[in-house]
Amino acid sequence: MVPGTIKGASSTVSTTIATASYKGDFERCRLLCESMDARVSGHSRHLILVEAADVALFRQLAGPKREIVDERDLLPAWLRPFPDPTSFGRRRIWLSPFGWPLRGWHVQQLRRLALAAALDDQVMVSVDSDVVFLKDFDVGFFKRDGRTLFFRQPDGMAKVLPELQETHRDWSRKAGALLGIKAPDTTDIGYIGTLIPWRTQSARALAARIEAVTGRGWMKTLAGTRALSECTIYGRFVDEVEGEREAHLPMPESLCQMYWAGAAMDEETLTRFVACLKPHQVAAGIQSFTATDPQLIRQAAGLG
Repeated sequence: MVPGTIKGASSTVSTTIATASYKGDFERCRLLCESMDARVSGHSRHLILVEAADVALFRQLAGPKREIVDERDLLPAWLRPFPDPTSFGRRRIWLSPFGWPLRGWHVQQLRRLALAAALDDQVMVSVDSDVVFLKDFDVGFFKRDGRTLFFRQPDGMAKVLPELQETHRDWSRKAGALLGIKAPDTTDIGYIGTLIPWRTQSARALAARIEAVTGRGWMKTLAGTRALSECTIYGRFVDEVEGEREAHLPMPESLCQMYWAGAAMDEETLTRFVACLKPHQVAAGIQSFTATDPQLIRQAAGLG
């Protein structure tokens, strides 16, 4: 599915950071990049994955360790974006012969999975574009004595907003079906995070598992469903299928404090939010749908 292997910049550095984004999140992604340049180390490069129409805009963010990746280099030709008629063309949908139209957030997941399966780096760290780093952070943190951390919250479902819990359970059920897990049907363990590492060898094994279970290409299979959480698929695969315990080390706490929903945050609220970071947390994420001003976030993050 992916045209060739995406090589690491150095054979001695084994971690790529990946961010899937789009033009509506451009200013937040710019802020992420500024915070990474100031505070993040230990990675070979930062890849920003966008739709072809957004490549020119995002090239403003390219640099010595940052590349903009056109989704056409990751996704098959049969999955194509079009203006969404239900939004009078303001948003995009992706059409394929294999299922219902997909939204941008679905396709961002497919980009990340495709990249992880193609990288020759040992680790891919996925960072959402509405995250900003507030402390110095070396991504070597995610490797421990030859093991790769993976995000696993035993009480994850309890942390999900009540109105979203059934959606999360649908994602878990679908992940189990795709992976051939007969029981349990769903799980209360949480695997979804905005700053998490993946072992790329596991991502390739995950893709092979989906193909073995479903009898067709993994990308065709995932493009055929909108009950999609790539983090949940990866987590359940590592936890319940792969069985390589010596390769993984569970990470029960998120390194990123999130503001998922609510009113736009003002300067005072942002200051309090940043001040409430736990000692182990190095970043904060302000969900773009809250419409919080990126300039206020920049100031609260101490980036001018």
